[in-house]
Amino acid sequence: MLRLIPRAPAKIDVKNLQQRLRDADFTVTTRTVQRDLIDLSTVFPLESDDREKPYGWSWQRMAPSFDLPGLSVPDALTLTLVEQHLRNQLPPTALDALEPQFRSAARVLNELDESVTSKAWLGKVRTIAPLQPLQAPALNAESQRTVYLALMKDLQLRLRYKKRDLAEATHYPVVHPLAIVQRGGIVYLVCTFADRDAIRTLALHRVHEAELVHEAARRPDDFDVDAFIASGAFGFLTGPPIKLRATFQRPVAEHLFETPLSPDQTLTPCEDGSVLVTATVASTRTLVYWLTGFGAAVEVHGPAKLRSELKKAALGMAAIYG
Repeated sequence: MLRLIPRAPAKIDVKNLQQRLRDADFTVTTRTVQRDLIDLSTVFPLESDDREKPYGWSWQRMAPSFDLPGLSVPDALTLTLVEQHLRNQLPPTALDALEPQFRSAARVLNELDESVTSKAWLGKVRTIAPLQPLQAPALNAESQRTVYLALMKDLQLRLRYKKRDLAEATHYPVVHPLAIVQRGGIVYLVCTFADRDAIRTLALHRVHEAELVHEAARRPDDFDVDAFIASGAFGFLTGPPIKLRATFQRPVAEHLFETPLSPDQTLTPCEDGSVLVTATVASTRTLVYWLTGFGAAVEVHGPAKLRSELKKAALGMAAIYG
């Protein structure tokens, strides 16, 4: 609460202070806030402006500056990594509450010598994409904040969404947010429209405008974001699961011994040193791109439709490069 109180002449009233505490997951009554402010003012240089309603509280203008208990170096390191990797996965109220902490963390680490082990750790760890890295698209910060607030509070949205192949933005008057999923550098909103049950995904960087609607969002009882991801939706689903049968040359099959394609994967060594792989996998465009990337080191035997698609791609490439 002390961090939320501004220095005079700025001020904050009890009701707004209570709301900001509630957003930070401290659910208290206005009476509790009033009582605590009075108690704190006997210890800290706080003052109440009661010249007009609503009364506001401030730190005294000339009060000496001081910090509440500071961050330890491990705290600063943890917060810096959180900011780097989880910013797009935090709700707005949490992000707002952490912004001062992020700045403090940066200040703590900047004051350290480069040889200090905790600061040096930042130069020793990286997360890289398993495929060709792409630059993340720019997000509209205001729209992103509105979408995240709606998701957190289970409220509806109105969106203006710019599809890739259309010149004008599409208006979606009723959107029910279900989840946020980040795939590589792209953040997706998982949602339903109006009274429809079909689950859709919208790339957040294509949301040009977002408006919060103060009506409860509809959430399917059986929706599970992990199950939705496991279905292959974010690999651009093209049909029901398939039974993949393919021969991999041993060098490109090595990683499948430690990171299988599915729980039912089997690996059978062949006489020529290759490996026959069978696994039940989602039928997605990502699967096709992945298999195509191995070139002649992989031969798909089934399903027939997948083999035909890869054959067509191989013949097309041969025609281009031949």
